[in-house]
Amino acid sequence: MVIDDRFYLSLAINEAWKYQGLTYPNPAVGCVITDKNGAILVVAAHKRRGLPHAELEATYEALSKLNPLLEFPQDPNELHAFISKHHNNLLKNSTFYVTLEPCAHQGLTPPCATLIATLGAKRVVIGSSDKTQKAKGGADILRSAGIAVEEGVLKQECDELLKPFLLWQSGSFSFFKLALRLDGTYDNGTITSHESRVFVHKLRSVCDLIVIGGKTLRTDNPLLDARLVGGKAPDALICTAKDVDKNANVFSVKDREMIVQNSLDFPKKYKNIMIEGGSSFLRAMSDKADRFLIFHSADFSERGRERIEIDLRLKLLYQGSIGADSFGWYYKERFII
Repeated sequence: MVIDDRFYLSLAINEAWKYQGLTYPNPAVGCVITDKNGAILVVAAHKRRGLPHAELEATYEALSKLNPLLEFPQDPNELHAFISKHHNNLLKNSTFYVTLEPCAHQGLTPPCATLIATLGAKRVVIGSSDKTQKAKGGADILRSAGIAVEEGVLKQECDELLKPFLLWQSGSFSFFKLALRLDGTYDNGTITSHESRVFVHKLRSVCDLIVIGGKTLRTDNPLLDARLVGGKAPDALICTAKDVDKNANVFSVKDREMIVQNSLDFPKKYKNIMIEGGSSFLRAMSDKADRFLIFHSADFSERGRERIEIDLRLKLLYQGSIGADSFGWYYKERFII
């Protein structure tokens, strides 16, 4: 294996994919820091809105290892200020590998570009350039500080990681979530591990809308909430031509808007949309889903009868593991003719 900029940045990309969807409305971003000799100090990512951006998180983790006696504040703004004063040149001549150009503006957290400049980094390797009006310009700040900047490394992979953010910035992003057993069945009982279900509830807690079909409502009678993480349930849309039972579990969740309609169109006001269902709903929604999140358990089931029956070719973007399961993010390559 060749150890070069692409290798280090691929580690940052993989780390960022672990938090895809959870960072809404921020992009998923990964960061790797190496020391002046090229040794990896940390692989980190932005985890959630309001928490440190990837560069700040990576800097904090690296300095915590290099100087365990430092007591860091938890608030991102305070952390940024503390590190700026107490970094003690421990990251001087380091290299930052970031999937997205470091931001140049003060939002909920301070600008990452100024932090990196303060640390005395030698190089910054960037995958995707930031085109957003208020955040762009980080590369210019770094160059002005005398830091060598390399842009466009693994650009396609980093742009793909960024795609959900760009979609909900310009309109909406929707993804179809599906859980399958090893034998391909998805009905009759719990399919995935507790860890996978917690992850899905985290995703629900940051989604604006969750969408199901009438068959799922009648067969599974789901709550579609985020109770496993104590999060807010998204509003729910039921797409069906039939009457629905208003005593179904989904209607019992407080502080959510319920929408029932004989249409597959999403209301315009929603930006981050999760779709759940089985074979027939996947067929109906495959053109409307921007991405597909598929969980696979390592189980077989004598009770399972329903399998996905659709000619659809998906391309894998990322594959990871969670609990006893594997999961992957996909996009639709094309229908198989």
